[in-house]
Amino acid sequence: MLPIHHSVLLLTICLLVSTCANSDTVSRQERPNIVLIVADDMGWADPAYMGNTLYQTPHLDRLSKTCVNFTQAYAGASNCAPSRSAMLSGLWSQRTGVYTVSPSARGDKRHRRLVPIVNTPFPPDSLELLPQFLQRQGYRTGNFGKYHIGEDPLARGFDRNVAGSKWGYPKGGYFSPFPMPNIKDGPEGQYLTDRLGDEAVRFIQEESGQGSFFLYLPFYSVHTPIQAPDSMVQRYIGRPGITGKEHATYAAMMEALDRNVGKVLAELAARRLEENTIIIFTSDNGGVDKISDQYPLRAGKGAYYEGGTRVPLLIGWPGTISPRVDETPVINLDFYPTLASLTDLEAPAQPLDGTNLSELLLNQKPLASRNLYWHFPIYLEAYRKNGAESRDPLFRTRPGSSMLAGKWKLHEYFEDGGIELYDLSTDRGEQNDLSDVFPGVRDSLRAALQSWRQTTDAPVPTVLNPHFDPELPAAGS
Repeated sequence: MLPIHHSVLLLTICLLVSTCANSDTVSRQERPNIVLIVADDMGWADPAYMGNTLYQTPHLDRLSKTCVNFTQAYAGASNCAPSRSAMLSGLWSQRTGVYTVSPSARGDKRHRRLVPIVNTPFPPDSLELLPQFLQRQGYRTGNFGKYHIGEDPLARGFDRNVAGSKWGYPKGGYFSPFPMPNIKDGPEGQYLTDRLGDEAVRFIQEESGQGSFFLYLPFYSVHTPIQAPDSMVQRYIGRPGITGKEHATYAAMMEALDRNVGKVLAELAARRLEENTIIIFTSDNGGVDKISDQYPLRAGKGAYYEGGTRVPLLIGWPGTISPRVDETPVINLDFYPTLASLTDLEAPAQPLDGTNLSELLLNQKPLASRNLYWHFPIYLEAYRKNGAESRDPLFRTRPGSSMLAGKWKLHEYFEDGGIELYDLSTDRGEQNDLSDVFPGVRDSLRAALQSWRQTTDAPVPTVLNPHFDPELPAAGS
């Protein structure tokens, strides 16, 4: 028989171990859920809460009143895969090698002066992506929709996956039967956006009360093909400002996406999870301006003008984050470090390029001054649109880099050394190039941009393309 003091000591140790274990369990239970909703190709100017009068987004409008509405939010790149890679890795594109949707040499080779940097389709396995980080911390994780940065989301931190693969759009269309990986066919004619919304709701129902969850809902909408139920399309045909059937269909796609955001919000409310759920709504890049004009911003998806990189962004946590409009420039690389902080988790496995926004969100403490950067050593061919707003009619993007420093936006192009400088405080549409008017600002920012590239080992294409033909006129010229 143990002496009494030994028995007391043993009992005390057991109680402490039990208390710590229970405390850890409670902390896991009390950590907020995370819902990250990503629209595909929805432009900054598209939601009604941003002033659009053509599209109906009542659920997003209501959500905006409960969130911080960041009016100067940016994607990490101007098209799908590199932006999603930046968002889920928290890293600049040169850290992952994902610069575009492969290949990097797009457009007529005779119009490309340089050999672009080879693109990497997916982030390397050595990186711990946001879902892997959260899964390791005990979160239950689900992907419902467009993954696009790997073959299998289940291999990169997701416990469940519906419709996620390397595919960047629904190649067989938006209606069941779905000729795409990782989704079972629904009833004939089932609309994919509705199906993903239903799957997300089911995930909430099944995970509610089981611990904290991370719901990633990257809709395929409003990416091409432009398709929606005909009954919805007909309601928009002939409305003022709607320019034809394709535009009416796009409006219907916007409405359907919004309706399914509403389903998710309603389920969170029904289960009284709102005050224990961080919700983020954004888009992966700017809108396709040949379909939905992004005025007053210049250009759209694929360009590094504001129309290609500026995106809608709402971040909310009812009862914890005060709703408001915030003009602070932020970028989707910031999500990873911010969520790690808000959920009080340990530091991520690798250093991140994004900035922790938690003090800004919780206490409205201004961020320390910083620059935002983009690097795109690749070519992306132009959409066919009259009055295209890119630098030239042949490409949405030619190799270069750009940066935002306060009110100044600088673009640098590698083919010809061209520089453009805009004052976004007075010229949000980037129409008045001030590079010759403010040479001191131009040279200072260009030096900062070059220093950033050097520090981050950003590759710059220098090899001349032997197929380049300077005498070849642009098509239609």
